[in-house]
Amino acid sequence: MFKSSKRAVSRYFFAMRSVLCLCVGLAIVGCTTPHSSVHAPANATGQQDAWAQWQRYAFPGKRATEFVAQHLDGRDAMAVTSDNAVSMLRHNVRIEPNQLGRMQFSWKVPALIDAADMAVREVDDSPVRMVLAFDGDRSSFSGRNYRMNEMMKLLTGEEMPYATLMYVWCNVCELGSVIHGPRTDRIRKIAVEQGKQHLNQWRDYERDIRADYLKAYGEAPGALIGVALMTDTDNTQSQTKAWYGKVTLSGR
Repeated sequence: MFKSSKRAVSRYFFAMRSVLCLCVGLAIVGCTTPHSSVHAPANATGQQDAWAQWQRYAFPGKRATEFVAQHLDGRDAMAVTSDNAVSMLRHNVRIEPNQLGRMQFSWKVPALIDAADMAVREVDDSPVRMVLAFDGDRSSFSGRNYRMNEMMKLLTGEEMPYATLMYVWCNVCELGSVIHGPRTDRIRKIAVEQGKQHLNQWRDYERDIRADYLKAYGEAPGALIGVALMTDTDNTQSQTKAWYGKVTLSGR
């Protein structure tokens, strides 16, 4: 009985730590107060300028992913290296719903994380994610999401985004499928790449933000308030490396 109780307590604190990290992570994408800046090497002035408005954010109690601006294959890029780590590189924006247009981004991934599955909480890792945070009516939150929002306000002084949309590269899911976040339904992911066919190649995307949000949430989006890059290997305790190209937003 004692061992069973000890395991239950351990599971509880693990779950609470996961929720706390998630809340802070959501705050990071959606808040409006910048923290530490991204630093490029001294010989990469042009690349540093390309990423000058992006900010680095760490998760409490987690090792941080490394972000380094580079020039790779003729394009400005952000190299990311994650060793049992998770963090974000974020850019604040404010684009009202009637101005939401298209988004262009790219990435290059040498290898997938074999044990990862973005539909399973315990192994929800990914070599690349493009994260979009949206404003909206938080009074419609479920009880669980309301509590998460209150916890996040307590920890950071900011509310979590009303909704988060991610573009992801998954291992085995169906291309174009919508994956609901395993911890909260206020995070939904669209698989824009699947499997190993295009590994170690630059993959370029152009997405209609409004149409993708409608597909994921079944309602019109609110204002876009944040864009972030996220590479994480903390759940699978693994290593990965990838590159992101420049991100461009165009209005309607």
